Amino acid sequence: MVALSAAEVRFIQGGIAHDLRSDGRGRYHFRPFSIQSGVIPQANGSGRCKLGATDVIASVKAELGRPPAGRPNHGSLVISVECSPTAAPEFEGRGGEDLSLELQRALERSLLGGPNGAGAAIDLSSLHLLEGKVCWVLYIDTLVLSSDGNLLDALSIAIKAALSNTGIPKVEVLASTSADEDPELDVDNEESSPLDISQVPITITLTKVGRHYIVDATAEEESQMTAAVSVAVNRKGIVSGLTKRGGIGLDPSILADMISVARHVSQTLIPTVDAEIAASESRAAGS
Repeated sequence: MVALSAAEVRFIQGGIAHDLRSDGRGRYHFRPFSIQSGVIPQANGSGRCKLGATDVIASVKAELGRPPAGRPNHGSLVISVECSPTAAPEFEGRGGEDLSLELQRALERSLLGGPNGAGAAIDLSSLHLLEGKVCWVLYIDTLVLSSDGNLLDALSIAIKAALSNTGIPKVEVLASTSADEDPELDVDNEESSPLDISQVPITITLTKVGRHYIVDATAEEESQMTAAVSVAVNRKGIVSGLTKRGGIGLDPSILADMISVARHVSQTLIPTVDAEIAASESRAAGS
């Protein structure tokens, strides 16, 4: 955590109380961010998000695999998070491993849906190729390059950019097979189809500092938090995941209000993210 003097703590808490944070933002305003698509050519899709001084990358790799047990007509998503030891001193050793696992689990809650795949960010049935035999498995790998707070929200934006940039190769079944034989497939990497990302959520984290909560907290602000609630919301305002951090409990009425604020903020944030992704895709296509 960031070490602050007593005067710095009073300055941060006082600014939040008066709705004027140390960088000039209000309590519910995000820092400026940028999105870059197609940053990893060898991946099926990739995206990078810089949110203030926080910098993260997401890549998507599509590989053929077996459908999940009990869901023969579905594909699957596998998510991993790595925090570079150079991103922050506390990421070295066990600290980085614990944070990576915490972020990964939060992303899984928002993207994977229920046990039967319902509510997943991507229609998993669109990833199946042969019932019970072959499907696409999308490996979503993320990397934290630099950290200045609000990693989860930045990762969710990078993942949405990467999924928007992803092309799924065309597959043709060359020959019919018996139930116990592996099918013969022809994968055409030159021809691909995009994913439907209309249900992919953005995470909005409300960080409680004193009696107030703020969005897009910096590392200094996070050092003063008593609790944080991360709400995954899609463009329809549907909440697909919820993660709480911090040692204190929250009154149900406060939690409900935090969720309401996250949904309200999403009405402005998601169109801005979508516009930035579209602009980034246009730049990548023109380069």
